[in-house]
Amino acid sequence: MSSQDIPEENLPAEQDAHGAVSVADENDPFADPGLPPHEHRVQDIDERAAKRSERVVAFLFTLSMLLTVGFIASYVGIPHDKAIFVFPIGHINALNFALGLTLGGALFTIGAGAVHWARTLMSDVEIADERHAIEAPPEVKAKVMADFKEGAKESALGRRKLIRNTMFGALALFPLSGVMLLRDLGPLPGTKLRHTLWSKGKLLVNMNTNLPLRPSDVAVGSLTFAKPEGLEETDEEFQTEIAKAALMIVRLQPENIKDKRELEWAHEGIVAFSKICTHVGCPISLYEQQTHHVLCPCHQSTFDLSDGARVIFGPAGHALPQLRIGVSDEGYLEALGDFDEPVGPAFWERG
Repeated sequence: MSSQDIPEENLPAEQDAHGAVSVADENDPFADPGLPPHEHRVQDIDERAAKRSERVVAFLFTLSMLLTVGFIASYVGIPHDKAIFVFPIGHINALNFALGLTLGGALFTIGAGAVHWARTLMSDVEIADERHAIEAPPEVKAKVMADFKEGAKESALGRRKLIRNTMFGALALFPLSGVMLLRDLGPLPGTKLRHTLWSKGKLLVNMNTNLPLRPSDVAVGSLTFAKPEGLEETDEEFQTEIAKAALMIVRLQPENIKDKRELEWAHEGIVAFSKICTHVGCPISLYEQQTHHVLCPCHQSTFDLSDGARVIFGPAGHALPQLRIGVSDEGYLEALGDFDEPVGPAFWERG
């Protein structure tokens, strides 16, 4: 249907064109051709066509909402290790495929709905406007506000309530996709960074032999690494737990121990300290027998094991936590509790 087939009284009123058409002369050889005649769209002259366009836009916005819900459902319900076959791509991760499909579809349908709305229902009358100075005098501000109100009127946002409501729904629901992604920042650590597998009665097991340690197994000047009883390398959480519970054991002459508490928490000169450096968490492995110093190989933080493992050099911020130890009834070294403070580097809730 063209505008020529519609009675003139049914056509929308034409807006006045701004700026007169100029004629070429010797001072201005390029004439202003003016604006071409405006061609009305079928939606401008047929309300049924406009309603069809409105329903299409509303359908796209509603589809965006459903895809956003699908994104959230996929994120929660699909296992991260599930694989599916998609022709012609092949075997791919099901979660990644579902998230990409739903998120991309939600964005596309919002954009497609906005474009279809602008192309079929918003005013498409071309208006020429004269150039003006950068500053905004009162009359310009008044014109801007008038143009804004006119634009809002021409968008038919107030009259096309179905489009307005579904658009608001799509735009309000879509950000939930980003909110769901914040789930991977949690759960909050709570107090688990403050505690390890060490507890009263846990035997000290040699990391190399996987056997419980007796006091006679630790010679003066030697460095031995230990783990809690029951923690095996085949355990799923082994790396997580050993990163907090790794222990180094040194035997000193009791008269060489300067710190009073360290001596009380030792057994016959055998002291147990966290192996995890308090700078960035590297495992400490270098021991100097004569000075009783241990050195972190990453950034050279140095700790004095004869004086409460305090920092004597390097960037570490505090001493190594000590584990209080004793001997069980069977004669094995055992823990008498957990570390009295969090092991490893300082963190935001340390205190």
